[in-house]
Amino acid sequence: MADLYKRFGGGLGTLFLVIVASWIAGMVLAPNVMMIDYALRPNLPPSQIGGPDDIYSLDNILYLANESVHRAIFYKTVWASALVAFATFLVCYPLAFWLAQNATPNQTALVLLALTIPFWINEVLRTLAWYILLAFRGPLNAFLLGLGIIDEPVRWYGDGGVLVGMTYAYILFMLFPIYNSIESLDKSQIEAARDLGASTWRIHWRVVIPHAKAGIATGCVFTFMLAAGSYVAPALLGSPGSRWFTEIIYNWFFEGGDWNRGAAYALVLLVLCLAVVLITLRIARVSLAEVAK
Repeated sequence: MADLYKRFGGGLGTLFLVIVASWIAGMVLAPNVMMIDYALRPNLPPSQIGGPDDIYSLDNILYLANESVHRAIFYKTVWASALVAFATFLVCYPLAFWLAQNATPNQTALVLLALTIPFWINEVLRTLAWYILLAFRGPLNAFLLGLGIIDEPVRWYGDGGVLVGMTYAYILFMLFPIYNSIESLDKSQIEAARDLGASTWRIHWRVVIPHAKAGIATGCVFTFMLAAGSYVAPALLGSPGSRWFTEIIYNWFFEGGDWNRGAAYALVLLVLCLAVVLITLRIARVSLAEVAK
């Protein structure tokens, strides 16, 4: 804060602080406080709101604990989101290493531009593009049939389709943090490890990954949170047997008309996701300050 006032002066620095505080209060704190309020109150007709039955309780949250189907979908969403983060990491790490250590400036600019341009399009349209690619009579089945890999079209929708769609949708949130971390690694460290006889796998395990752990943790946190809260990809690429927890929340709000129970489900998802993120950072020995850089 002292640096802010020193750089911009008292008046402008105060204005920036007021803007940031207003944004946090209006866009972060207020919606979450309202969600907690809805989650702890019963779903009542307007005439009974504020009456003797309008009391705080844990009934909406306990409903999830007693609903085996919804509870199973919740657990599946958590581990499937972790799987999305892991799959995205497997895709992005080799590319990030090549861009940061081996690619020329022109190659880096070209690849990053090619990856960024599709994200100028709305997420719904990008997911619909995957819907077409994975369709029963879509290009993927036609290509595989033409090569003779499969004998008849395959229905790719379901858990596999959701995994592919989310991995593509959140690839930049994993790529850029890892790329920024590896870019700061001195190439002489890799060359020294190679001169000492270290294999490629050992170089990455003992040199590159420890150096880039903050970027890897940041990418995993972003990807996990976005996947756990995603609705578009599961709704378009999923199947009845691959429902996502966000779809249950959507149904409570817009089909069931029970905002209180929907808010309770959303609150549980938020708390559990935060817990998973904090545990992951603790295991990786990465602080929130490193993630925020």
